[in-house]
Amino acid sequence: MVGEVVDALGPIDILHNNAATKSDDLDAFFAPDEEYSLDEWRKIMSVNLDGMFLVARAVGAQMIEHGTGGSIIQTASLYGIRGPDERIYEGSEYLGHEIRNPAVYSVSKGGVVALTRHLATTWAEHDIRVNTLVPGGVESGQNDTFQEQYGDRVPLGRMAERGELVGTVVYLASDAASYVTGEAITVDGGLTAW
Repeated sequence: MVGEVVDALGPIDILHNNAATKSDDLDAFFAPDEEYSLDEWRKIMSVNLDGMFLVARAVGAQMIEHGTGGSIIQTASLYGIRGPDERIYEGSEYLGHEIRNPAVYSVSKGGVVALTRHLATTWAEHDIRVNTLVPGGVESGQNDTFQEQYGDRVPLGRMAERGELVGTVVYLASDAASYVTGEAITVDGGLTAW
């Protein structure tokens, strides 16, 4: 992938490393932690953490080889830096399935934050900045009950819309963030301020 991009467009200066899966079996994905399948755990981790590492590794190696630095912006989640508030899940559904936040999602997204900090310190000498976007809840198929209960715990009173995350990515990719690395920037409508 990296070779094809470089051949077609030239050296990669910016990577928005964004990956997450909920699995093809939503009931297995939303299973209680005490019943969670190791196979399901590995499927989610292979995308949410392994995939992030593999792409960052490949693009980072190209940035080092090219020698002009760059910016890598990884996407984590609010649940990678704090535990879930189980109260928002009562009566909540995602695409018709009862939902909860499984440990695998939190652990995979916490791993993205740790990977970011590790790469930020080890690749700084190559002028590669590595940061994490940490979005709060984003509307994506949750029922009204979930959206209302989530919104009740956010100072701005609602979930994010996808477009509201773009400004932070643009900032981190730009020279305006030339002295910012190893950061996890939360965009959550103020949820973590409470």
